[in-house]
Amino acid sequence: MEYLIVIFAILLISYYNGANDNIKGVATLYGCDTVSYRKAILWGSFTTATGSMFALLLAQKLIENFSGKGLFPSEILNTLPINIPIALGAGLTVLLATKIGMPVSTTHSIFGALFGTGLVAAGSAVNFTKLFSVFLIPLLFGPLFAFFLSFVLYKFFRSVRIKLGIDEETCVCVGEKIYNIALPVNTSSNILLQEVKKIDASVESISSCKKIYIAEFFGISAQSILDTAHFISAGFVSFARGLNDTPKLLGLFIFFNFIDPKISLLAVAAVMLTGGFLSSKKVSETISKKITPLNDGQGFTANFATGLSVITGSLFGLPLSTTHVSIGAIFGIGATNKDKNKKLIKEIIYSWVLTLPVAAILGALFHLIIVKFIY
Repeated sequence: MEYLIVIFAILLISYYNGANDNIKGVATLYGCDTVSYRKAILWGSFTTATGSMFALLLAQKLIENFSGKGLFPSEILNTLPINIPIALGAGLTVLLATKIGMPVSTTHSIFGALFGTGLVAAGSAVNFTKLFSVFLIPLLFGPLFAFFLSFVLYKFFRSVRIKLGIDEETCVCVGEKIYNIALPVNTSSNILLQEVKKIDASVESISSCKKIYIAEFFGISAQSILDTAHFISAGFVSFARGLNDTPKLLGLFIFFNFIDPKISLLAVAAVMLTGGFLSSKKVSETISKKITPLNDGQGFTANFATGLSVITGSLFGLPLSTTHVSIGAIFGIGATNKDKNKKLIKEIIYSWVLTLPVAAILGALFHLIIVKFIY
């Protein structure tokens, strides 16, 4: 029975990791209207799964870090009273955030659950030095690094574009517009409003429309080249996410020595994909459409900065949060165009701040409940 609870908890966090994170690699594709939401999530899911398959080969250090090795005393390491609270605490934290459409970090959630469970279960015997140096510092500096990298890269790419003579074209926006028309009624105290839809056309500023780049290289339009590069870069980020996030979940499976790691990998990857397909719509709207307007050049730059940061972190065993890094990169783009949803950015940052203590409290509570009623 206890083993089934652990497996359920790990698959729960895997499902909501997919629901909250699968869109993040391809958020700029959807946000720029380069592809539809369905195509974006399909491409993101495929490349995430590909990254997951490489996790056993390239990210052994991350698997070891998230197994709790070196954090907890050996006598309690990978025991049910430790593994169940960590998985449940982290999983429920990500579930709650996904339900309200907030893009939070699974990595941060696991770190919080590790901290809360460890504090209650082992007290001062927990290796807090490793906990903070290996987990907390990369989590704090990851989004800052991505912010500045995307900011600098976009300035650089923009200057190259201008030198090459690739211009942005003003566009004509055509579409339905809704007008409210007041209609007379028999009573003097009421006004009846009727919605009327009309086709509206107007020449808009670049900030109001999708930017189109006008130039050709060897007979191919610059916009087509950029669209392709943007699409590939989104896959690059999703691959990096699969490579970086899957080991964190596999680390929780180390307790089951009798389960082949390849089977654990396939189970985690399959459940992550399912969560992405079924439950990622609300988070995708927050990341893709509401933080800041993006054009294809900005989307490509944000993806390039994110993918470079996360893959580098995975190879060195640093538990960077794909969520924090990708959104940090989008924040960096927002700083360059000065057109951003400040209220939403504050809400996202607040959700990040709350993730760790919520997961820690849940992990500690689940540990106390398990010890009292099961062990």
